[in-house]
Amino acid sequence: MIEEMAKDKAGAAERCREAYRKAQELQPKLNDVITFVDPEEQLKELPEEGLMRGVPIALKDNVNTKGILTTAGSRILSNYVPIYNAAIVDKLKAAGAVTIAKASMDELAMGGTNTTCFTGPAYNPWDQTRMTGGSSGGSAALVASGVVPMAIGSDTGDSVRKPASFCGIVGVKPTYGRISRYGIIPYASSLDHVGYFTRSIEDACVTLKVLAGRDDRDMTTSYRPVPDYSALLNSDMHGKKIAVFGNVMDSQQNQETVKIFNDLMAKLKERGAEVSVFHFDEDLMKAMLPTYYLIANCEATSNHSNLDGIRFGVREEGASMQEIMTNSRTKGFGPLIRRRFVIGSYGLFDENQERLFRKAQKVRRLIVNQLNDCLKDADCLIAPASGGIAPKLNDRSLNELSDNYLIAENHMCIGNFSGYPSMTVPMGFEDGCPIGVNLTCRAFEEETMFDFGKAIEEITGYKDLHAEVK
Repeated sequence: MIEEMAKDKAGAAERCREAYRKAQELQPKLNDVITFVDPEEQLKELPEEGLMRGVPIALKDNVNTKGILTTAGSRILSNYVPIYNAAIVDKLKAAGAVTIAKASMDELAMGGTNTTCFTGPAYNPWDQTRMTGGSSGGSAALVASGVVPMAIGSDTGDSVRKPASFCGIVGVKPTYGRISRYGIIPYASSLDHVGYFTRSIEDACVTLKVLAGRDDRDMTTSYRPVPDYSALLNSDMHGKKIAVFGNVMDSQQNQETVKIFNDLMAKLKERGAEVSVFHFDEDLMKAMLPTYYLIANCEATSNHSNLDGIRFGVREEGASMQEIMTNSRTKGFGPLIRRRFVIGSYGLFDENQERLFRKAQKVRRLIVNQLNDCLKDADCLIAPASGGIAPKLNDRSLNELSDNYLIAENHMCIGNFSGYPSMTVPMGFEDGCPIGVNLTCRAFEEETMFDFGKAIEEITGYKDLHAEVK
């Protein structure tokens, strides 16, 4: 779709205006936008050529945009207007993309529901009583509802790939260092990735070609050349080796999810793939979420120490500088963020760093070592992205501390621990709502990942899947 749009130069202006109009029309139903961006000035500056010329897109609201409000979903940044663009904004503009919205997100990208944004929750296009998933849920909803063919997200634990599952679209987290994070408001620096949503594997290939590449302003970016992913795309599964994530399958409680997944594996076998099962150490699996929380919250506490109402953010007055900072942070942050900063601060106390933070880093290494053992003999690790469809917004029945939930719903952070490329694509429907399958490959093997994704897309027929919002 993106390639066809880029070739249709005559239709660029009307296409972007229509996306802008549709986003506004759906806003009362989906609440997936924080700031609308009028496309008219951008349309005057379109390049003559470009892989995304005249393609309307949305940006998660933690992406800095010069002169445009950028809140990261937090009240404390509700007055922040950057003076510079994120690296990816300049890349997208050079390719001809036209931004029509800054999308809703969980506050400071910390969350998996997209219910903690200071503007209220985002609603799932397939069923507005259900969540989108987070923290990139607004971007996912804009793609899933057909407003834009591509939207930018960020992924620190599964914040692109879980919303992709709940919204029935493609969600890509490339290799750590493949896309510059310069100008992205951070969460946890060792885990953060720029990711994105599309409705087809072909569009995912085009998008990564536009976004990827070395940036000297982000020293974690790779010097590796960027392949032409579209030209290399090949869905032939003969000789491809798949490792099913055994621990995740053992934790599944929903038999409909298991059936959809097993049917997909059978069809991949029919296309020539070799499928085996790999089990991680069970203790490491149970340690995955606490390890993630410790590392992520410690890094977030450090990264956001400048959000104090003095150097950055909305200021709440007080009798002293300390009181100003206390009032600003208390009123500026939601309760979830405040709890996470308490955890992070505790982990960073001098007496706790070795006992907690450093230990979590060591456990992270053990988990990555197990993933490496798996990918020695397999081209990808695969599992359901979630145990079921998107939960209801008011569902309080989930036991999030049960062993089954810990593994079935949190395993995708392994892609952030390792930095390896990971992607979710739609695999089926339950009760009229989509559910996705997640695959993780070796570092910088996005080409292989896209090949698997294309084969799955051909099997399911879920290309350009989108919801008709009621």
